[in-house]
Amino acid sequence: MTLILTRSDVQALIGMPEVIDAVRRAHADHARGLAALPAPPVMRLPGSEAAFVPMAAASAPAGLASVKLLTDLPGAQRSTILAVSAADGGCAAVVDGSTVTRFRTAAATAVATEALARPDSRTLGLIGAGALAHAHLAAIRTVLPIERVVVWSRNPATARAFAAATGAEVMDGPEKVIAVSDVVCTLTPSREPLVRGAWFHEGLHVNAVGAPPRPDHREIDSEGVARSRVIVDSRSSALHESGDVVIPLAEGVVDAAHVSDELGEVLVGARPGRSSREQITLFNSMGVGLQDLATVRLLIDTARERGIGTRVDLTQ
Repeated sequence: MTLILTRSDVQALIGMPEVIDAVRRAHADHARGLAALPAPPVMRLPGSEAAFVPMAAASAPAGLASVKLLTDLPGAQRSTILAVSAADGGCAAVVDGSTVTRFRTAAATAVATEALARPDSRTLGLIGAGALAHAHLAAIRTVLPIERVVVWSRNPATARAFAAATGAEVMDGPEKVIAVSDVVCTLTPSREPLVRGAWFHEGLHVNAVGAPPRPDHREIDSEGVARSRVIVDSRSSALHESGDVVIPLAEGVVDAAHVSDELGEVLVGARPGRSSREQITLFNSMGVGLQDLATVRLLIDTARERGIGTRVDLTQ
């Protein structure tokens, strides 16, 4: 039987601490050679700005293979996840991808922040104030005792609404956010850099999250990448589809070795993370199919325990 999970089903089942644990294990499994994570092809629709990205993964510990078809449209993204049993190939689940994507993206940021930020970090800065900002605040509070939150958005009304809901302080520019923050998350679908490396101070940790998987979009300028110890979620994806990586490489500001170490490698000790209190660290988050797979595995198990979702026999 195939489990169908709608958006409301996923919202009833999902929990941030559990997704963080699942995503952490998934990246470590990949570093140990227990999971497959190919770079996704990007299919451009001729005559349109639309792109379709099949994000595939397979995991022996999870017992699943999956693919999320991401539809990347100007100003919007939608996705659906298909998971099959690694044992017999049967269709295990079809899951709406929106909530999964938001949670696993924030969870990956939390895992990276826990691994790379200074343990005494107390101030979180958010550049962008939409749904991802709310998810990131919840996720990072799971791994760090955040005492102060500051936020800036290109839409002042959005920033004010976020502040009213969370108690954050609204700042009047991204530079002001960075100046007072220990950890910064950039959460905008920007084409041009909103964040300058000249603003980075010693000990800062930056999570570059918001830019879509397009090599001409980035939130961090080349100086910011060059000044940081850079960790990526997927080497192959970052080197082809992340503007935060591709553009500094094309400019010759950094070489491939500077932007090639993966989060999972840091988690298992195969690559170094933060080497000093003063070092600037940067996690470049593309979002990968293995994070979706890990979250779907969790949802399937929880749905079975709680009797949530619709079960359909696709073979009839």
